[in-house]
Amino acid sequence: MTISVQGVVARGKGEPAEVTTVLVPEPGPGEALVTVQACGVCHTDLHYKQGGIGEDFPYLLGHEAAGVVDAVGPGVTEVAPGDFVILNWRAVCGRCRACGRGRPWYCFNTHNASQKMTLEDGTSLSPALGIGAFVEKTLVAAGQCTKVNPAIPAATAGLLGCGGVGDGAIAGACLAGARTIIAVDVDDRKLEWARGFGATDVINSRTADPVEGIRELTGGFGADVVIEAIGRPETYQQAFYARDLAGTVVLVGVPTPEMKLELPLLDVFGRGGALKSSWYGDCLPSRDFPMLVDLHLAGRLPLDKFVSETIGLGDVEEAFARMGRGEVLRSVVTF
Repeated sequence: MTISVQGVVARGKGEPAEVTTVLVPEPGPGEALVTVQACGVCHTDLHYKQGGIGEDFPYLLGHEAAGVVDAVGPGVTEVAPGDFVILNWRAVCGRCRACGRGRPWYCFNTHNASQKMTLEDGTSLSPALGIGAFVEKTLVAAGQCTKVNPAIPAATAGLLGCGGVGDGAIAGACLAGARTIIAVDVDDRKLEWARGFGATDVINSRTADPVEGIRELTGGFGADVVIEAIGRPETYQQAFYARDLAGTVVLVGVPTPEMKLELPLLDVFGRGGALKSSWYGDCLPSRDFPMLVDLHLAGRLPLDKFVSETIGLGDVEEAFARMGRGEVLRSVVTF
């Protein structure tokens, strides 16, 4: 049985997001139908709309979501109807070489629902990050659902799926007990938000050299860990040169295919430390999401601070505009 719901779709590159009817099939083997309660508005969804990630239009946007499982298909044991879940885009396979090595967070064969959600005319939709959650109900692989404590508000819980990476790194550093936490951005408003998550110092890289600024704040040595959350060649390079000789650079930001990072070989191999790529934060949702929720409920992780406003489905296009102007940290669609 197919159900009819309302969802936000990008029909073509650069076209405005629109609310339209989406047809969702009942879950098949290994799938789950989820009633979405909240979904954050992320730059990744904007990149999909702009054609910066792929050309598989039309896209069903939205991916930072939480909700309740409505139904599951044959063979599903991970979740059951009524479970409150956070959605993630990496349902691990348990069989690939990474999973076989006991490192499922690097799974090379993550998967999504097999069936397609469609428009009323039968056109198949491409769900953003295999989720597509700007919609009243969505179909996902059951492994994309992580059951968590329902005491956490859905608008807060959904952001664990992928939201607010830079400020998330600051909150994590604060939780881990870091003494000096330096935020770098080009917007003073965002730097002030960073202070609210635990940044002890801030640098506006429009008006100051971030590498020199970080060195001055770390006794001339550079930072022990530098987390790059943008995905631009210049910030990659700044992160590399801002670290201590024995420090670590973690590359979280995802560059577009045409971007290239060029570092002199002498600098790469002539210094100590490490250059590390982070794949989904090296997160295993089944292990990490419940723990992060518990930390929030214990008052140790201020996830609620990420939510600037709650909006309706029809407000997504304007939320993209506000995000582009730097007016909000996160707009969250609630149902």
